[in-house]
Amino acid sequence: MLLFRSLTIPLIALSLSSAVLADASHRADSHGPIGVMGEHMHKEGEVMFSYRYMLMEMDGNLDGTSSVSTDEILEDYRVAPENMTMEMHMLGAMYAPSDDLTLMLMVPLINNEMDHTMQMMGGMGGMGMMMPMRSEFTTETDGVGDIKVGGLYRLNQTDDSTLILNMTLSLPTGSIDEKDVTGMSMGNKVQLPYSMQLGSGTYDLKPGLTYTNSQPTYSWGAQTIATIRLDENDNDYSLGDRIMATAWYARPFADTFSWSLRGAYEYWGDVDGEDKKLNPMMKNMVPTADPDLRGGQRVDLAAGVNWIIPGSATNRLALELIKPVYQDLNGPQMETDYSLVLGWQLSL
Repeated sequence: MLLFRSLTIPLIALSLSSAVLADASHRADSHGPIGVMGEHMHKEGEVMFSYRYMLMEMDGNLDGTSSVSTDEILEDYRVAPENMTMEMHMLGAMYAPSDDLTLMLMVPLINNEMDHTMQMMGGMGGMGMMMPMRSEFTTETDGVGDIKVGGLYRLNQTDDSTLILNMTLSLPTGSIDEKDVTGMSMGNKVQLPYSMQLGSGTYDLKPGLTYTNSQPTYSWGAQTIATIRLDENDNDYSLGDRIMATAWYARPFADTFSWSLRGAYEYWGDVDGEDKKLNPMMKNMVPTADPDLRGGQRVDLAAGVNWIIPGSATNRLALELIKPVYQDLNGPQMETDYSLVLGWQLSL
């Protein structure tokens, strides 16, 4: 009897583990954190529609890793960027013509808003000296960003892991000719600096690799994606290339919930060339117009949750909060305060 028990208990545990793994596609953590895209594949014939709301708040400026105050920026420039809000509504679709290939389409709708402080010489002060005066202004842009098309190809799969080749092409559908009224434009709309534009203006190749691993009580994954600008845009510049690497750990804590922790590193280069439509004097007036002050690197930590809506294993909601823990910027350049990603996914 004791021998029977000693054999039966491990066999039951093994069966339960196998059942969990076999049903891994219906676990809340079968998809990665919502801030990671292209991290899962679909079975032949499956379709998934998705919506993501992404918010990034930027506040203050860095030069390297050191904070730079508005007063310090205005010693060298006429205008200092103060804060920026970047919002994106990402509409996505995935379709699997086979078990080994999943096709993707992503359409972003973007809204950018940046607040500035401008310093000008004002009235006469004591002893007949000109006194500086400050004012504030805001610029805003919105519209369709760069549409991305591509696919995921399964390079290898075992009982508990998958290795995926990511291959995406970013199309230059986002405007690079956005204009608005600034504090120096005398009521006229003028070409805005790089960070306020809606797209890159170039065809960008985004190759990468993704590895995922699912165990009975947890899952984890890692991904690296590069962004390679293939040419120069119509305004005689190209944004800097980028490289991103991230890894995450996720754990179900109920039948329909899972939580995740994620770390990410990203590096991006300065702008190559100069926007021919920008006033040449602007890069001496505001740091956001200087193509040599656009590069940097950042390390983020993120916490997220996935929820499968009860009654359906194909409907899910997810949330991830992302906080930088290290930033080194070619500055003065605006530093990221935090990011938020909220998403909905429906598989058919």
